Amino acid sequence: MNEPADRRAEALVRCFEAIARERMAGLPVMHPGLRVEVVGLAPEAGEPAVLSGVLLTPWFMNLVRLPLRRLDGLAGLADGWLPVGQRGSRRLGQWSLDFLGGQEAELGVFESASLFSPMAEFADQAAAQAAAAAALNH
Repeated sequence: MNEPADRRAEALVRCFEAIARERMAGLPVMHPGLRVEVVGLAPEAGEPAVLSGVLLTPWFMNLVRLPLRRLDGLAGLADGWLPVGQRGSRRLGQWSLDFLGGQEAELGVFESASLFSPMAEFADQAAAQAAAAAALNH
């Protein structure tokens, strides 16, 4: 990865670690053997200002797309990002997937497509990482 992408990956992890501590703590959907991690976050082919990868959390695994530079609210909409709660089709490689627009105060706008939720079928972090890597290779 490059330095701006590394910073965005770190921001994504920090944001969802805080969500795990503050909003999700104690909920039965939380897998105690998993932690927040980003797998394979890199610029999209033909879209160097857009990063995509897999976000693992103790409660879900999603494909994520986020701008290389932080965008909020109207700036995100002006740049073509989905509004919070709106679904839209996005191409990633050979796949066309339904993404959902999101925004977090610490992160700015992003889009996500669910791969797994809840995460009970994964024995541990290594198993979840393997599934994330496999999803990125298709």
